[in-house]
Amino acid sequence: MWSKELTESLRNSPVVAVLVFEDAADAVPTAQALVRGGVTHIELALRTQASMDALKLLLTEVPELVVGVGTVLSPEQVHAIHELGVAFAVSPGFNPQVVKAARDCALPFAPGIATPSDIEAAYSLGCSFLKLFPAEPLGGIKYLQSVNAAYRHLGLSYIPLGGVSRENMNDWLAVPEVLAVGGSWIAPKDLIASKNWKEIEDRARDAAQRVVSTQ
Repeated sequence: MWSKELTESLRNSPVVAVLVFEDAADAVPTAQALVRGGVTHIELALRTQASMDALKLLLTEVPELVVGVGTVLSPEQVHAIHELGVAFAVSPGFNPQVVKAARDCALPFAPGIATPSDIEAAYSLGCSFLKLFPAEPLGGIKYLQSVNAAYRHLGLSYIPLGGVSRENMNDWLAVPEVLAVGGSWIAPKDLIASKNWKEIEDRARDAAQRVVSTQ
């Protein structure tokens, strides 16, 4: 389900800003600030009433953005976001019905995993891109390296979220099986609510430059 183009896009710009919008009107200026700062991939979490309206605005108004969707919990949500044309989607956990719905409509999807059983269940349904969540509370990099040891020959790729920050993002990105990292530190809800686009742009630039400086 994951195209070579999408994979390379994330590999070249591997910071995914996780966004939660209480007001859809904040979506476009937030996204524009991220793009100005050099962060071009997002995960818009479907956690509020404004989420779908915000998603529609981003897809039409900010073409430079690679729009992913998070907190996808039902097949109905899969079909709705696929019809809108999102680039990819992720979930906090592994729900086989959601994975099957994404597979049926060829939507690039990374289910959340936390255990070896989760990995095997996801892999059995064709998933080779997985969201490690919550990454730091589970045990961080050492946990991922340990749990993936039995599956390294499968060539799985991980996107860790949950506790990833500007301070540890490059440690995660140095792990070969980590494709990209995600987090809300770049555009947290308080900065969005206060419409502090300059600070969001600065945080995006800092994250993007940190990646560039290590490549």
